Amino acid sequence: MPDIIKLLPDSVANQIAAGEVVQRPASAVKELFENSVDAGAKDIKLVIKDAGKTLIQVIDNGCGMSERDARMCFERHATSKIQTANDLLVIRTLGFRGEALASIASVAQLELKTKRIEDEIGTCIQIEGSEVKSQFPSTCSDGTTISVRNLFYNVPARRNFLKSNTLELKYIIDEFFRIALVHPGIGFTFINNEKILYKLTPSNLRQRVLSLLGNHYNQKLIPVEQSSAIVTISGFIGKPEFAKKSRGEQYFFTNNRFIKSPYLHHAVENAYQELIPKDSYPTYLIYLTIDPKMIDVNIHPTKTEINFLDMKNIYAILHSSVRQSIGKYNLTPSFDFEADKVFSTPPPVKGQAIKQPTITIDPTYNPFEKKVKPQIEIPLSSKPGKADPNWQQLYDPLKEVKIANQKPSLQTEAADQSLPDIDQQAASGISPGILQASNRFIITYTQNDLIIIDQQNAHERILYERFITEARERSAYSQQQLLPQTLNLTATDSALLKEFMNDFNAAGFEIAEFGKDTFIISAIPADCSNEDIQGLFDSMLESLQNYPSGPNTEKHQKFVQGIAKSLAVSRNRKLHQEELISLVGNLFACSVPHLTPDGKPTLYKIGYDELEKKFK
Repeated sequence: MPDIIKLLPDSVANQIAAGEVVQRPASAVKELFENSVDAGAKDIKLVIKDAGKTLIQVIDNGCGMSERDARMCFERHATSKIQTANDLLVIRTLGFRGEALASIASVAQLELKTKRIEDEIGTCIQIEGSEVKSQFPSTCSDGTTISVRNLFYNVPARRNFLKSNTLELKYIIDEFFRIALVHPGIGFTFINNEKILYKLTPSNLRQRVLSLLGNHYNQKLIPVEQSSAIVTISGFIGKPEFAKKSRGEQYFFTNNRFIKSPYLHHAVENAYQELIPKDSYPTYLIYLTIDPKMIDVNIHPTKTEINFLDMKNIYAILHSSVRQSIGKYNLTPSFDFEADKVFSTPPPVKGQAIKQPTITIDPTYNPFEKKVKPQIEIPLSSKPGKADPNWQQLYDPLKEVKIANQKPSLQTEAADQSLPDIDQQAASGISPGILQASNRFIITYTQNDLIIIDQQNAHERILYERFITEARERSAYSQQQLLPQTLNLTATDSALLKEFMNDFNAAGFEIAEFGKDTFIISAIPADCSNEDIQGLFDSMLESLQNYPSGPNTEKHQKFVQGIAKSLAVSRNRKLHQEELISLVGNLFACSVPHLTPDGKPTLYKIGYDELEKKFK
């Protein structure tokens, strides 16, 4: 029997490696950016077309490469970052594996132009599918320019699995943010389809954050600083009142490298406990600086996951620093038990005359008379005596004074919060057939069953079918805003909103562009609350980001499903009796009343026979 084990050709091995390193255009952007940063570039330009499917070009003014290095960088495991295995313990650069360029070149048509400062002429190399097509001297600027065209042109199955341009652009913007946020001293330019999305100049960290997230974040962020022998923590966290309904701006960086760590995320989230609602998420941009010997960055091909040697102590320090920052900036109640507010008035100076406080009233005041009436001063500490001829007039205007806005007593509050019994409801004309429990469930009954309805799931089903019908009949109802509201979005959400603009308008919104990544909301659907338009759109766009591209009909259904979920009444809201009756009636008028659009139950039936068994 002949030998069956053989070495793979380099082109096949590179494509296998590309499957781990280059999963989509954003992966290629990440690897090229990291190489530019490691090369010492102070200005980096990213140019993409068709969300990176047609072109990805990264231009930097770094150190450049010699002719031999330019050729060697496309070999597998060729790197200048490490020499021995011990070097893996002290890595401070972003790239070190030596697989990125070889992997990208195996699945794309790639051109490299590079020149060192001390050289008079540079080098140009053209590669297609790991095969070097040409290499020749070239006149070019100092630094390196890499152009990646037709990514996955020779792997059509991989290309077919790419998402829509909007979603792929979002992934690229995410990678752009992760590099730009950790290197504020580098200038970045991002051009998408010949339009400048971002033009970032070197700045400090806070200015870089505001340049990317928007100036409105200036009032939302507070700094975090903590230094210890184990780790140094810096960055920003969001104020609890600005917590979002979706996971938005949450970034961890370790030694200038973006990482993903559910364990550390739990430390931050736990620090916000009892400060934000359970269904909200805080914003944070946290930078950890730690000895490279205390971490292992070589556990994942994309280098986004690392191991910490002292994870538990880092967790405790991070949690404490976030909690301390929240308290330091007076975001949690603080009590001073030593200071007595009663004696906070400074004592009088020796010889100072004590003037009795007085009030000034006009007992004969008439708002329809223009002449000025004499005013009388009354000492607060004394009452008028009978010797005063006007003493009765002084009390006359006080007889009309009524105490307003008086806080109810505890007994009154308790009485207001207690639920009326069935007899009281019947006496007040409220139907006892529909009740709300725990501000979440609606309880009603039929001849054979007791029915428990989840109000949020039920409302989601009602809105879904209503929006589908209104879109079909073009009969959506809107409520005009007295004052149009301004909506500020990130570049990703802005592109997503533009893609679904017609769907939003068909659902009852009136949206118009108002500058870069800014929109004006003039009307909203009749069922929509106008209390938090920004939070509403953040939630809706978050639900739309993960939907794959597909036929227009399916795309619209996914949009309606997402908007119905965002507009549905929350589970902690108390509903009036009329709202309960309307919700139950509309639910049973739906074509599929027992399930939400994504398959969750809206109601649960308990037969009277089953209930009877529980009491035996």
